[in-house]
Amino acid sequence: MKDVEVRLPDRPGALADMARALGEAGVGIEGGGAWVVDGRGVGHFLFADEAPVAGILRDCGIEVVAERPVAMLRLDQAMPGQLGLACSQMAAAGVNLVAQYSDHDHRLVLVAEDVAAARSVAEAWKFAGER
Repeated sequence: MKDVEVRLPDRPGALADMARALGEAGVGIEGGGAWVVDGRGVGHFLFADEAPVAGILRDCGIEVVAERPVAMLRLDQAMPGQLGLACSQMAAAGVNLVAQYSDHDHRLVLVAEDVAAARSVAEAWKFAGER
């Protein structure tokens, strides 16, 4: 999976335009979110690795800031404090997170400067939960 970071104009319909262009191209969004920062729309969205997202978005005038691989892990939703614990483990491993959100399957999506290190922590998290 990959995260695509975009900038959108802060106007009604900007997010709809983006989603419509992707839908018309047959590309599904697997998770993500968008918000306004300093008068600009900012979004992080999750896609299958092979999805030709950047080209579709650029063709409809949307600024693609970055495409990045992600680390993913599943939190135990019944146990409070899971996000804090997972992020603490990332920090202890020196992982700086760029963005964090959930996908449609309730997995935590982590966009990190060092995705290999983030994936290593996520893999250890997975095995700790299986014990």
